[in-house]
Amino acid sequence: MGDLMFLHIGGDYIVSIKDIIAIVDMEKSTISQDTRNFLKISDEEGFIIDVIENEMPKSFIITQEKHKSKIFLSPISTTTLYKRYELLTNSMKEKRMEEK
Repeated sequence: MGDLMFLHIGGDYIVSIKDIIAIVDMEKSTISQDTRNFLKISDEEGFIIDVIENEMPKSFIITQEKHKSKIFLSPISTTTLYKRYELLTNSMKEKRMEEK
């Protein structure tokens, strides 16, 4: 009950897995003008956090905590982030099964 799991997204940043809305590949998604506009407006509105400055982001993570959205630009690939996410959620499921 009340398990908190955090995903390391690069640098000194971690996010709660319960707050993650999407993990998006930067290269594949920015082909779309809509995505580029979304990121531009999000940056102008102050929602973007660059996890490691001066490093090309490979992914962006959209989160929402207490009705406040944040978009983290991460140097870590979506594949690696998803693997980390799976490890966390699988270990949480196993822990719950053991408690039953």
